[in-house]
Amino acid sequence: MTRKISDKDKKDWENFISSKEKLPDKEHTKKSKLPYYVKTLDLHGFTLEAANISVEEFINKSFKEKISKLIIITGKGLHSENENNPYVSKDLSILKHSVPEFIFKNKNLMNKINTIQEAKIEDGGSGAFYVFLKKNKTK
Repeated sequence: MTRKISDKDKKDWENFISSKEKLPDKEHTKKSKLPYYVKTLDLHGFTLEAANISVEEFINKSFKEKISKLIIITGKGLHSENENNPYVSKDLSILKHSVPEFIFKNKNLMNKINTIQEAKIEDGGSGAFYVFLKKNKTK
């Protein structure tokens, strides 16, 4: 199969070759992920009971709204009064430890969650954690 290349095509090809403009390498470009929809809940000043109720409502509502990622800020427990009370566990009554434990024990919540991870430093570090929700397939 032989075709005659037009003068215009030759000129276009020469312009393309001599151009410093680069075409993107399709094999090495990052495929963009769908954007995460993120919501945040700050539990500073909450009692354990109020925090657990708020977290349960927050996760259920976010799942219905098809939110992908939640940031739950518990604080680090540095200002907790629990150290002065001999009848309260120093670790488990602090929201940092108690809230994730509450979530893990709640089967209804865990059915909506893919993973739970400690937050990056810019989102609160060890005083916060991420909850990545499963896709809500209901319309």
